[in-house]
Amino acid sequence: MFEQKHEQVVPLGVFIKRIFRHIGFAFPLILGALAIGIAGYHWIAGFGWIDSFLNASMILGGMGPVNPLTKDCAKLFASFYALFSGIVFIGVMGIILTPVVHRVIHKFHVAEVRA
Repeated sequence: MFEQKHEQVVPLGVFIKRIFRHIGFAFPLILGALAIGIAGYHWIAGFGWIDSFLNASMILGGMGPVNPLTKDCAKLFASFYALFSGIVFIGVMGIILTPVVHRVIHKFHVAEVRA
């Protein structure tokens, strides 16, 4: 998928396409995690669709919940969803940043091979 150590660094246009491709890989994961949160807040916490979307988005983005939770089952869901969201965030950032990290490391290897 990426160039090997002995190959040149790809041009900037190819690199930008690679970043957008990785964003395309990560986007369905974000949408899936958001859908899980919206459904949980709607059916477990009893929020309306807009409030469910707001709370799921805020948790997934790392900001925290907006509306207070009154039911114990809703609090448990929010706790597990927050843990799940943290793992999704780390995974998505890994997917998106992989081309950037590879390019930086590859530049060091190309300089090393030339020396």
